[in-house]
Amino acid sequence: MAAPMMARLEAAGQRLYSHSKVWLPGLTQVRWSRYSPIYLEPEVNKEAYHKPPEQLSEEEKAERELKTVRPIKAALSSVTSSLFYDPLISKFTSMMMMGGNKILARSLMNQTLEAIKRKQLEKYHKSDEKERENIECNPYTIFHQALKNCEPIIGLVNIKKGGRTYQVPTPLRDSRRRFLSMKWMIMECRENKHRTTLMPEKLSNELLGAFRHEGPVIKKKHEMHKMAEANRAFAHFRWW
Repeated sequence: MAAPMMARLEAAGQRLYSHSKVWLPGLTQVRWSRYSPIYLEPEVNKEAYHKPPEQLSEEEKAERELKTVRPIKAALSSVTSSLFYDPLISKFTSMMMMGGNKILARSLMNQTLEAIKRKQLEKYHKSDEKERENIECNPYTIFHQALKNCEPIIGLVNIKKGGRTYQVPTPLRDSRRRFLSMKWMIMECRENKHRTTLMPEKLSNELLGAFRHEGPVIKKKHEMHKMAEANRAFAHFRWW
């Protein structure tokens, strides 16, 4: 009796749920979008529009024809097609912003890059021809290299063992390294700045110093490495 009853229940369940969508907890969309799936992603690269049709592949031609008949999503406010757009500088500007005043933060960042350019050009014109080859005048290159020099390789993580807290050295991810370098640079310019010194002047000096492997931010990175070296006896507490 039990076997035929179970077979009938299974058949009724199949007829009941055959035309309905099965709910799966792991595949349920939590964050909804205002755009339907037919909307295409926006293209912010100018070179994609200036490319002649003769140089397009079959996939690119099909995608371009599809964009003429299907709607396209609106681009984010942070996305731009400017040649001077830099994701790292944009992230640094957002971290430097206070009180939501993004216009002031962008103005300070532009003044900082201009100050770096002026100082390097002044140094370039005062130096000899042999020394001019080693002088970098591009502020974007100086900014990237300065933050790269400030990135720590090993950090410290607090781990509790037996009621005591140990600082265990652990390698850092790339995103964590960039975050620490930008955080240290901003904190150094805010806390140790003289009241008569403007923020672009202080920030440009610190970036140029870090570009030459000098300054308090580089010293802070070395101190972290020394602490990690001193606590290497606790490295076995790291389980991940």
